[in-house]
Amino acid sequence: MTLDEAVGRIHPVNHESAANAQGRLDRLTKPLGSLGRLEELAVHYARITGEVKPNIPRGVVFTFAADHGVAREGVSAYPSEVTPQMVLNFLRGGAGVNVLARHTGVEVRVVDIGVAYDFGPVPGLLQKKIMHGTNNLLREPAMTRAQALQALQVGIDLATDAAREGIGFFGTGEMGIGNTTPSAAITALMTGRPVAEVTGRGTGIDDAGHARKVGVIQQALDRHRPDRADALDVLAKVGGLEIAGLAGLMLGAAAARVPVVLDGFIAGAAALVAVGLQPLCRDYLIASHRSVERGHQAILEWLTLKPLLDLDLRLGEGTGACLGMGLVQASIKILTEMATFDEAGVTERD
Repeated sequence: MTLDEAVGRIHPVNHESAANAQGRLDRLTKPLGSLGRLEELAVHYARITGEVKPNIPRGVVFTFAADHGVAREGVSAYPSEVTPQMVLNFLRGGAGVNVLARHTGVEVRVVDIGVAYDFGPVPGLLQKKIMHGTNNLLREPAMTRAQALQALQVGIDLATDAAREGIGFFGTGEMGIGNTTPSAAITALMTGRPVAEVTGRGTGIDDAGHARKVGVIQQALDRHRPDRADALDVLAKVGGLEIAGLAGLMLGAAAARVPVVLDGFIAGAAALVAVGLQPLCRDYLIASHRSVERGHQAILEWLTLKPLLDLDLRLGEGTGACLGMGLVQASIKILTEMATFDEAGVTERD
């Protein structure tokens, strides 16, 4: 399925199923609305999938890894060598996302879409490399339009294959030293916010590093002048390969009516691209949490998404998505396993 085909197959969500799910929730043995956001989440799941009494779905977090040429400008506290090291850590099951995925009972699939390192044959690694990291977006466009399309296609294909496999919901994860810089560039451009307002400290840069990062992003936007109305242009000029892969995953998932649980800031930037390419995609997204990374609130407001959690997270990898996926599972169990007043023989209020 091509990008154009995926965009064309995304349809409005099913409001009839949502109404039916709400009707069942209102008949369960509890006061109306007393399970709050869990009820909203169950209704939203029904709205996306069209299922009122679904089985508990299998979940997968896709963690896309890529490097960034702009890291050479001193915008991160860590060197790019950490990206492949963390990929191997993911595959060994030793990272935060692995721990929380095990806790939630979801699978982690690691995708090399643009790491500046040749892994060779590594069991469990999905090798989809488009290029060895993006170009330095301060000096030149991060990638060509064709490369951005290729990276989007990787995500679309992974989502399509997973949906056919019977995976019922996806989580988004990423790893890439320097990736808060392209994410902030995308956020500033797509939301119209000033660069300084949406640029945070990433992995923990100091004041001088933060000022340098803001300057790099502003110079890149001034130099390349991405077209806000053309999300693919934005992605190619100031984006990242893992951001493109995530955006493709969201579009492929929406085309298959599969919910996507977003992680934090990087996933949010990818969502801006996906929704820029197909506005209907927004209704298939669930915000797991509010990151402390500075630009994430602007993304949530622009997408009009209400996060499930606010735990001061800023790790990425898919950690917040794992926690959000646990809440999705809980909401489905409430909808499907809790008894109604009639089923339980409990008297309703007058």
